[in-house]
Amino acid sequence: MRVGVIDAGSNTVRLVVADADGQVPLPVHTSKRRLRLAEYVDADGRLGDRAVGELAAAVAAARAEARRWGVAEPFVFATAVVRDAPNARDICRTVHERADVVLQLLPGEKEAELTFLAARRWMGWRAGPMAVLDIGGGSFEVACGRSRLPDFAVALPLGAARLTREFFAKHDPPPPALVKAVRRHVRHRLRDVAARIRWESPRTTVVTSRTMQQLARLCGAPPGRHGPFVPRTMAQEDLRRAVRQLRKLPAAERAKLPGISPARARQSLAGAVVAHTAMKLMSIDVVTVCPWAIREGILLRTVEEGSVGWWTAPAGDEACVPGRPGLGFDPIRSQVNLAN
Repeated sequence: MRVGVIDAGSNTVRLVVADADGQVPLPVHTSKRRLRLAEYVDADGRLGDRAVGELAAAVAAARAEARRWGVAEPFVFATAVVRDAPNARDICRTVHERADVVLQLLPGEKEAELTFLAARRWMGWRAGPMAVLDIGGGSFEVACGRSRLPDFAVALPLGAARLTREFFAKHDPPPPALVKAVRRHVRHRLRDVAARIRWESPRTTVVTSRTMQQLARLCGAPPGRHGPFVPRTMAQEDLRRAVRQLRKLPAAERAKLPGISPARARQSLAGAVVAHTAMKLMSIDVVTVCPWAIREGILLRTVEEGSVGWWTAPAGDEACVPGRPGLGFDPIRSQVNLAN
């Protein structure tokens, strides 16, 4: 069985094709197309026509590539940059018309659940009670649990690109007062979630996402060329020093630091502030970096269910886009969650 997933995120459209004859999807092909959608978001969070057109073209190209690799119907989804946009419905409709795919907008809590599933499979049961932190471009997902799926999962509007746009748009580097303002904002939004994580007292805390991987590299973790099986951790104290380092540098200089890519250099400071504040509030000293995240979670669910039809839009959603019959979706309605 060959399966695939197309992930339209804040910075790239990524394709992963995997063989899934066993219980673990083994990647056979990956590719990415850089879009940097977060840079085209206006003050209200809306994506303009140019960005939507480029997104549709990238998804269409990724789908054609997936078919060349033997995947007829990859699971195609977009993250918070599209999900939270006021024109999300129009974006999904345009992608459907131009790329002939259903662009799924999973609720943030479902993204957190799928990421937890992937992290649990990677870490194994020896991790014990486990928390997962995932900083994306538009949202910050937190999940915690003792089993295969989390007992608690939440998504907060604390993504690295979102906070950079809201607080640092006119400053590079931002003044100390703005960095403090971001930290206060994050503390306020995370207060209740952090209390829940402290109460759960996870044995292991795992971080995923490209933002977390780059911050871990900046904090001294081995580089990616050493492979996915090399243990990687990140300490709260090292991350505190990384915040101090990043806040003094413009984006062009941050891109010269270990692990920080030019595409994510501008948002790296906001991501570091979120990560450090979360670890401090949750009383977490060290986190483990996991190479698997939501894409792998989707592949795992697809393997378990035997098709991409495991995700069906909940009834009663207020927004809808055209769907594709035969994939487990209502032909008229497809899930769109516009709540923050």
